[in-house]
Amino acid sequence: MSQVVFHPAVNDSLAFSSTTLGRDKAYRAIQYFARFYAWYLLSRGDKEAAAPWNALKSHIGTARKLLRLGKPMEHLQAALRATMAASSPPERITTIARQLAYFAYLALDALVWSNNVKFTKFTPETAQKIQKYSNRFWVVGIFCSLLNGVAKNIRLHKELLQLKSSITEKDLGSENERKVKAASLKAARAATLHQFTIDALDIWIPATGLGLTNVNDGVLGIFGLITSLLAAQKHWQSVTGKK
Repeated sequence: MSQVVFHPAVNDSLAFSSTTLGRDKAYRAIQYFARFYAWYLLSRGDKEAAAPWNALKSHIGTARKLLRLGKPMEHLQAALRATMAASSPPERITTIARQLAYFAYLALDALVWSNNVKFTKFTPETAQKIQKYSNRFWVVGIFCSLLNGVAKNIRLHKELLQLKSSITEKDLGSENERKVKAASLKAARAATLHQFTIDALDIWIPATGLGLTNVNDGVLGIFGLITSLLAAQKHWQSVTGKK
């Protein structure tokens, strides 16, 4: 029994779930799986079986909004830090725009939560407008993140090419230093592509909410599940130190 309780996998799971981000990614994965499965059951005409999955999706969504109440200030701080960062203008501008958009999105999302739990009472028209503007800022934030990913990937690719072309130069340093720098650039590029993949899938969710695209809940559920698992995997690696 003790071997099961104190198994390394259990310890890693507890370390992961003890963080707010870890719990949020786990809840998000369940939420979007419920969205997909409810759509699947409804597509087969089984409304009774779909009802609890729709309820689960809605309740987890409301709970996640509560967990995010403090995050607008985090993004505002990140935007201010980005103004002082020593990065290329395209990366700095897109980072600032992304963080400000997420600040506005999450601030409005908090009002949506407040109305959903009946703490505040907006008219249906006002509540709909708040939700609409929240989705708009969400789309803008993800779009800026995509642009940032493109700019960063171009820079990293150029730096790798320069590193390879300068391999015979004496001032470049030792072979070990070159390998360390190349490994660092490749790791940064992999992280950028990882985030780009998440953004490329996630953007369809608010875009559909705004009516910009017409993607069904089944596809959106799968997209949300995939991006949740990708983000959870990255956080798992940072918490446990394991790949």
